[in-house]
Amino acid sequence: MEQQQLTDRLQQFKELVHKIKSYGEAIGLLHWDMRTGAPRKGIEIRSETVGMLSTEVFKLQVSDEMKELLEVLSTPEAAAQFADNDRRLVEECRKEYELNKSVPAEKIKQYAVLAAQSESYWEKAKGDNDFAGFEPYLTKIVAMKQEFIDYWGVEHTRYDTLLDMYEPDMTVEKLDLVFDRLKKRLVPLLEKIQASPHKPDASFLKDVYDVGQQEKFGLYLLEQMGYDFEAGRLDESVHPFATGLNPGDVRITTHYVQDDVLSAIFSSLHEGGHALYEQNISPELAGTLLAEGTSMGIHESQSRLWENMIGRSKPFWQRYYKELQKHFPDKLAGVSLEQFYLAVNRVENSLIRIEADELTYNLHIIVRYEIEKMLFNEGLEVKKLPEVWNAKYQDYLGITPPNDSLGVLQDVHWSGGDFGYFASYSLGNMYAAQMMATMRKQIPDFDQFIGQGNLLPIKEWLTDKIYVYGKSRTPSELILSITGEELNPDYLADYLEAKYTEIYKL
Repeated sequence: MEQQQLTDRLQQFKELVHKIKSYGEAIGLLHWDMRTGAPRKGIEIRSETVGMLSTEVFKLQVSDEMKELLEVLSTPEAAAQFADNDRRLVEECRKEYELNKSVPAEKIKQYAVLAAQSESYWEKAKGDNDFAGFEPYLTKIVAMKQEFIDYWGVEHTRYDTLLDMYEPDMTVEKLDLVFDRLKKRLVPLLEKIQASPHKPDASFLKDVYDVGQQEKFGLYLLEQMGYDFEAGRLDESVHPFATGLNPGDVRITTHYVQDDVLSAIFSSLHEGGHALYEQNISPELAGTLLAEGTSMGIHESQSRLWENMIGRSKPFWQRYYKELQKHFPDKLAGVSLEQFYLAVNRVENSLIRIEADELTYNLHIIVRYEIEKMLFNEGLEVKKLPEVWNAKYQDYLGITPPNDSLGVLQDVHWSGGDFGYFASYSLGNMYAAQMMATMRKQIPDFDQFIGQGNLLPIKEWLTDKIYVYGKSRTPSELILSITGEELNPDYLADYLEAKYTEIYKL
């Protein structure tokens, strides 16, 4: 094929991809609206709209036009003439095409409608502690996921197919090894902490903290970390989340709890980390399927880095604790910086994942990971989820949820069919610790910058090493280029051991 013909085909391909991306942006906006205050009576019809648009996207992804373009653009001769980003875009679209070409379009519509309705009902069920009412929706979600796995094909195990959606090339075999390696380091550390006589006092955190002041402080921290409010906004939802519509519109939410001032602070930092990633993707990738995070593990590395490794560090609170005291002088005036820092980093077995400390958080993830494997590889029935959930919490954390709202209903993910996602959080912790070890070498004044409230050099380093690439590099390529080695869980274990040995005087 002549060069001009190839150039024309590439342009035709990019226009088709841009159309798909535009539909996706509209769907993302509808989802955001449904979770931030859309009238409940409109959810059913809105869900139908989401289903219709999702079907149109799917039809474009597996269309004859897409097939013909990919056949031309995927040849070695064509690929050799493309820029790296164009080549990667073709590869990404081909992967989606091969995955979905056998799925009936009507199934996509049914699933999109069901997922939208399910997410809405989950919100009500969580508030009402009503797993029995939610169970029919979740049963249908799992059944449809199983159908899709049959269409997509199974390479290793059925659950591996779902894992690959969020973390390319990740498998149960690899994850089991990584989690086992991590547990061997973290469980003995947790036992030492539990045996330590040094127990931080966190009772002052459970007072009533004005929600308006919580919001003001959260907005302040987001500005400090570099979140661009001209390219986003902060709202409230039952479960905090981030939505990247395009690099110029990345919205986040948080949830305010009157008697837990830390909840909104750390969820804002967490979602802000996601948002920084999406806001700083290279403009060259805008309008393409590469204008998003390369994987959920890498995405979570950024949210967990900002939330925990920066946001729970001593230098961070040396700079920002006085600001927090100004918002709550009657609550914190008598609490020293050291008391606050220790309370923020206390380790205790808890029921709620998003409020867990850095150490036990990984146990919350392992519970979900093991249950998801049981659902898809072992045929666990959805109606038995509360029983299995409670048993695993007792086994791993020594506590049993008093109700389903604090147990199996606490997370939004399953209601929308996001099975395979949860492992990304622990992978994110591991990626983040490994990245931070390199960052500290390359930014010797890392702690001093944080202590001064000068977070820009850190944001610039992350932008240069991670954010700008979007999905144009794979997770393996990214972590290897940054740190010089593949994913290594020992960095996270080293970080946690050093931090908690100091805090608990082990």
